[in-house]
Amino acid sequence: MTHPFQNIKKNFGFGCMRLPMKDGEVDHAVMCEMVDTFLRAGFNYFDTAHGYIGGKSELALRECLTSRYPREDYILVNKLSGPYFKTQEEIRPFFDLQCRACGVDYFDFYLMHAQNRDVFEQFKRCRAYETAMELRDEGKIKHLGISFHDTADVLDRILTEYPQVEVVQIQFNYADYEDPSVQSRKCYEVCRKHQKPMIIMEPVKGGSLVNLPDEAKAIYDTLGGGSYASYAIRFAASFEGIFMVLSGMGDMNMMNDNISYMQDFKPLDEAELSAVDKVCSIIHAQRLIPCTACSYCTEQCPRQIPIPDVLACLNATKVYRDFDPKERYAVITKDGGKASSCVGCGQCEDICPQHLPIRELLTQAAAQLEESC
Repeated sequence: MTHPFQNIKKNFGFGCMRLPMKDGEVDHAVMCEMVDTFLRAGFNYFDTAHGYIGGKSELALRECLTSRYPREDYILVNKLSGPYFKTQEEIRPFFDLQCRACGVDYFDFYLMHAQNRDVFEQFKRCRAYETAMELRDEGKIKHLGISFHDTADVLDRILTEYPQVEVVQIQFNYADYEDPSVQSRKCYEVCRKHQKPMIIMEPVKGGSLVNLPDEAKAIYDTLGGGSYASYAIRFAASFEGIFMVLSGMGDMNMMNDNISYMQDFKPLDEAELSAVDKVCSIIHAQRLIPCTACSYCTEQCPRQIPIPDVLACLNATKVYRDFDPKERYAVITKDGGKASSCVGCGQCEDICPQHLPIRELLTQAAAQLEESC
């Protein structure tokens, strides 16, 4: 599709919230191989944020991308994240820190991160949008955008108040398309109303649209080819107005698979769309907790509860009828807090992109998983 941004070669981007890891650190050898493969295949869009992988994502990009390739060879996206500033005066020093961490003098896109009703008020109070526009005027960012996690009416308000926003990053996948909390379709329609090109995050919903129930896998298997991820990513990329779909890739197998169908992208055909509809029905019938394992909640938790892992154990009790997740639960909470350690502060819920009732879910986890652990 056409879009107003120059130098973007294709509609598939390298999301750097999930990277190849080894012993708790980014595996730079594998990361370099993935970067080389990605660029060699004709793609050039990389997306990061300061908080990704505890600050290691930006540093990995400096090590594996920006120190190894000319600046004009890649598009680099970063974000202004609410936890790292409380006043307008703190924004520019934080921006400079991000530039140093990534090893660049400017960002091609700079997004106001994780905007929702409350975060937007913080950004307005600190004149964050105005500061970002100043940075754009100075050439330190090329394009101003937002990443968004809330209802469509909030998105409409932001784009009405700040028409200078050039691009919107939204969560969009076939499982969330009609979800009443995520509102993928409604947010998409707001972007179209305001004529804003879109970047798509979570097209495979944190991997849950790859790790499908056997009944759903069987439906895709009848199509005669294509990975489960391919149907999810191509679904997102098939809509008008979407110029970039991001995928977090943890190894070369994921990279090669994604390149195989995005290098010569084709929208889903009628048979594939019909399969997606059937898979959606199966997924929704399971009533699983729609956690995408973004880990924003764990960064805020004062008791260091590994919340995404705990919720995955709860989901396992529904999916694997003959599997007892208590042993797995004991392992993941060995060094962190247990579900019962929750103090009910609600910081996790304030930042959760999926708007999950995390405190209530942790209470359920404590009741189901901690007895005789």
